[in-house]
Amino acid sequence: MSENKEDKKQIRVWCDGCYDMVHFGHANSLRQAKALGDVLIVGVHTDEEISKHKGPPVFTQEERYKMVRAIKWVDQVVEGAPYVTTLETLDKYQCDFCVHGDDITVTADGIDTYHLVKEAGRYKEVMRTAGVSTTDLVGRMLLLTREHFKRGDKEYTVALEHSSNLGTDSTARSPYTGCSQFLPTTQKIIQFSSGLSPKPSDRVVYVAGAFDLFHVGHLDFLEAAHAQGDFLIVGLHTDLEVNRYKGSNYPIMNLHERVLSVLACKYVHEVVIGAPYSVTADLMEHFKVQVVCHGVTPIPRDADGSDPYQVPKQRGCFKALNSGNTMTTEDIVQRIIRHRLEFEERNTRKEQKERIVLKALQKEHIKQNGNCEGVKGYAA
Repeated sequence: MSENKEDKKQIRVWCDGCYDMVHFGHANSLRQAKALGDVLIVGVHTDEEISKHKGPPVFTQEERYKMVRAIKWVDQVVEGAPYVTTLETLDKYQCDFCVHGDDITVTADGIDTYHLVKEAGRYKEVMRTAGVSTTDLVGRMLLLTREHFKRGDKEYTVALEHSSNLGTDSTARSPYTGCSQFLPTTQKIIQFSSGLSPKPSDRVVYVAGAFDLFHVGHLDFLEAAHAQGDFLIVGLHTDLEVNRYKGSNYPIMNLHERVLSVLACKYVHEVVIGAPYSVTADLMEHFKVQVVCHGVTPIPRDADGSDPYQVPKQRGCFKALNSGNTMTTEDIVQRIIRHRLEFEERNTRKEQKERIVLKALQKEHIKQNGNCEGVKGYAA
């Protein structure tokens, strides 16, 4: 007689990390981890621990706790998780095993933070998401690069323009801190999508914007918008549209990256990729939108000088929402610029530690196999 699903033991999965400037790479790792079990517990390190082992985080621990809680695959967040994952931690939260990406994570002393769970056979690995890292995003801000924009015939390509100690592409010296191409696919979008459609009785809410460097300000706004109805649709503007109204090298994250970052949020049901800047009657009718929301920040005019929310305002369904959070993407960029030297030093130290560990792995692999084939980052 087969056992009932209710009687079957739930597989509890543990993940931990800094989750600084939470991006779709973090979310994808957590999505893969959740797929290996039934319940996902995520430990998040404190600012003090991160500063000791890596250098200063961009987001505070309270911001990072909140961001991780909002990722749709996370069931529970453990605040102040130890930097080195122990068997005691797994047992305390009744987790069967720990999951991490296939990149290197070491302490300030160069020790693998997962060595204890690996030795106990309670460790599983998922693929790190190619094409994104917190280090890379910091580099884009400090270097004021625009190579990540998608324009014209390059809208769906990923160009490799240059590199630096801020790891802006795969030619950076460490294969972990360095950033390889992010190749957007329909499969990736499907994996992140809820796959849901609004029911006929659902009140559909629409918001639009850049949602660049997805942060707690965005999160609080989307939570408030979600509360206005039953089904939340987010329109994301193209890179060139965002650059038109924000200037400089904005957006920091390109359209493909922003789509996945927003889709990972538990309050969002659907995303319109490359939404028109002005909310049109056609858009509202197509998606059966009943409420259109915007935050209390100033609304730039469309290219022709018109109010982009003129139609929903005329229909009496526009709502200005005050989420109580005033954080903007510009605030995050200013944090980075104020601490530029600290972040550059942090990234250099991180890369040096990774290279030391990588060389040790290569030596061990050669000893066992006689060659370095299959070792990540090895170049003959």
